[in-house]
Amino acid sequence: MQKSLLTQALGRLTGVTQRRFAGHGLQVHRDSDVNNAKTKFVFTQENLKRVSAITANFPEGHKAGAVIPVLDLAQRQHGWLPISAMHEVARLLGMPRMRVYEVATFYTMFNRQPVGKYFLQVCATTPCMLRGAEDITETITKKLGIKPGETTKDGLFTLAEVECLGACVNAPMVQINDDYYEDLTPSDMNEIIDEFKAGNRPVPGPRSGRLAAEPLTGLTSLTETPKGPGFGLQKGL
Repeated sequence: MQKSLLTQALGRLTGVTQRRFAGHGLQVHRDSDVNNAKTKFVFTQENLKRVSAITANFPEGHKAGAVIPVLDLAQRQHGWLPISAMHEVARLLGMPRMRVYEVATFYTMFNRQPVGKYFLQVCATTPCMLRGAEDITETITKKLGIKPGETTKDGLFTLAEVECLGACVNAPMVQINDDYYEDLTPSDMNEIIDEFKAGNRPVPGPRSGRLAAEPLTGLTSLTETPKGPGFGLQKGL
């Protein structure tokens, strides 16, 4: 008897989760030629102003609370997050390096190894899996010749499988850098990759033509023109 889609999905969850975390790298640091304490990292003057603006939101003695946004700023500047950048963040925020390591290794948003110019993160959690996430991953693998956790030889694309990205209604979906591409088919994924290769930025959002997460069959509520200010209020108010 053929297994249901849900049964297949649940049966694969363990293996998929293992692949995702394997792609994130070791929790401990290992020096390499490109990632060591001597890897050059200095915040630009423009980003130092941003650091000052971020830390100004925290009271004196609690600037460590800014560690996540400042680490994110370092990663955006460098393209990924070397250990030398963590050391600089620790110095600027006046906190032990170990506390910075704890944050950087806990959150998978921080890439502690080099990634490509275009970082393709395929959501592989159950809703997306049921809607064809594995087909999207397979399409990317065939198109680019890489598996999850790998980067193309030209340094343009890195592929990863990740946990839920919060766009379940628009499954399957892929996050590429800061943009979401949703309601994907293998054909859509091929077109998106081709556009990136051509140096263009494909329009983010659903590929089905719908707006955001509205029903595929059209709106089922809020179909009337909104009433003006004061509608329904008592005259005395």
